[in-house]
Parts: sequence; C-alpha cells; structure tokens
Amino acid sequence: MNGAAPDPRRVPDCAVRVAYRVPYADTDAMGYVYYGHYLTWFERCRNELLRAAGLPYAEMEARGFMLPVLEAHVDYRLPARYDDEVEIAGWLDEMRGVRCRVRCAVLRGGETLCSGWTVHACVSAATRRPVRFPPEAAALLAPFASPQNAPSAAP
Repeated sequence: MNGAAPDPRRVPDCAVRVAYRVPYADTDAMGYVYYGHYLTWFERCRNELLRAAGLPYAEMEARGFMLPVLEAHVDYRLPARYDDEVEIAGWLDEMRGVRCRVRCAVLRGGETLCSGWTVHACVSAATRRPVRFPPEAAALLAPFASPQNAPSAAP
C-alpha cells in the first residue's frame, strides 16, 4: 500500500463527513487540539463511514470479522482550537486482500487542518487471524471508495 498522500484539498465526493465542535477537553495548555485527538476523530469518522455503508462495527463483529489498526499516519498543517467547528471527512482509499486503508481529513471552513490515514487488517473475530474481506462487506463499502481505488476482495 503506497502511503503517498493525495492533495489534501481534494476530499472525494464519496467521503463521509462528520461535523464536530471542538470541546475544551480536546485542547492542551497552548489552547490547541492535542495532537493525539486527531486519531480519535479519524476513528469517529471511520465508524460513521461503516455505519453509512450499512455495516456498523458491532454488526461487523457479529458477522465474524474485525478491523484492528496496523498503521496510523497524520500530517498536521494547522491547529484546531476550542469551539472551532470542524468537519472530519473519511473515505476508503484502498482495499486489497486482507488490508484496507481509510483516509481522513479535518477541515475548518474548507481549509485542511490535517490529513492522514489508518491501515487495517481484516481478521477473524474467533481466531484473530487475517482473513480476506467478505465480498458482501466489500460491496457495501464500494460507494465510499475513492474512484481510482475501488475495493476488491481479490489479492
């Protein structure tokens, strides 16, 4: 999986978008959002992406598979502050074999504050061993994939 970042100003139309107002609890002593919270925001968006696809995480586990994080990356550009209204956008960037990459961007007024991705393995809930994405899950996620990287259950 190539980690090269796309133009952060280009969030694809397929992205799920989550509005979020920054609470005081998310900020550090400098008044900026603490850097680690951006990954939590990515997770919120990823969960909403799964829900929008008709595959909430709890249902995915009930179907017998899970998506642990293998890799996480964030490019920080500008800080968010208390009470900022931000938008977290997320989309499926790649799905191949047992792995997928979800890209996210945090925007304020159309300006990108940060962008990044998480890479996940599809694993059996029973054995915790890697398994290919079930074809029905790949089909549900397809509408949320960037056009050049439509998901495939194939290797």
